[in-house]
Amino acid sequence: MDIKNVRKSVMLALLFTMVSTFSVASWAQSTAVDPYAVYTLHKMTAYVGGLEKFSLHTENTLEEVFDSGQRIDFDISANMIVKRPNKLYSERVGEETGQAFFYDGATLTMLVESPSEVIYASLPAPGTIEELIDYARESLGIVLPVSDLVYRNAQSILMDGVTSAMYMGETQIGEMTCSHLAFRRADIDFQVWVSTGEQPLPCKYVVTDTSTPALVSIVTVMSDWHVTPTAADNAFLYVPSEEAKPTVFLPLENK
Repeated sequence: MDIKNVRKSVMLALLFTMVSTFSVASWAQSTAVDPYAVYTLHKMTAYVGGLEKFSLHTENTLEEVFDSGQRIDFDISANMIVKRPNKLYSERVGEETGQAFFYDGATLTMLVESPSEVIYASLPAPGTIEELIDYARESLGIVLPVSDLVYRNAQSILMDGVTSAMYMGETQIGEMTCSHLAFRRADIDFQVWVSTGEQPLPCKYVVTDTSTPALVSIVTVMSDWHVTPTAADNAFLYVPSEEAKPTVFLPLENK
């Protein structure tokens, strides 16, 4: 191929890219709420909400901006098991200091294990997972991984106040081909990547705070989904070991 044909091929490729980008941008701006994006989100929330039990692994990145203006990312790996209506277990993994939450439908226990000590705190908890998530966030300042997607009525919660919904196309997240969805609400943008396979599971979830110039986000990548995990009820109940020392939860107003 001579130099003229090479240049022609490059120009055609650039032109195609520019036209495609312009078409997507124009379409996105002309369609405030894309029904297909809403439908795909509904498929995912209905499927996950209908699961009686499931387990998964999450990789979470929390962005923070210090007073100096420097952005710092904090990474947390976690495993979670859910058994509806009132059983949940979550643990951090891959860190020197371990942390786990046990919820058996009546009691919430937080366990912290370090090389020097083991401490735990327990208190009475509400009777369903949805009520527990609300209570942990509002009273204790504890946000469980991907909790927005665990609610049985997640669709109505996520779509409340949405002003823009876009289908951004398909992409690869790990081993899964996913539909990329983008939504906008007042002060919050969120994106969800939903598997296109027979099980419309969420593969990635990004929530961005648009109320401040920093635009900090929480990014969660999900993998190792199991929709029929083996989970006996005693897996959600914490029994203190001899070396474990009791403590108390710190209320949110004191943090």
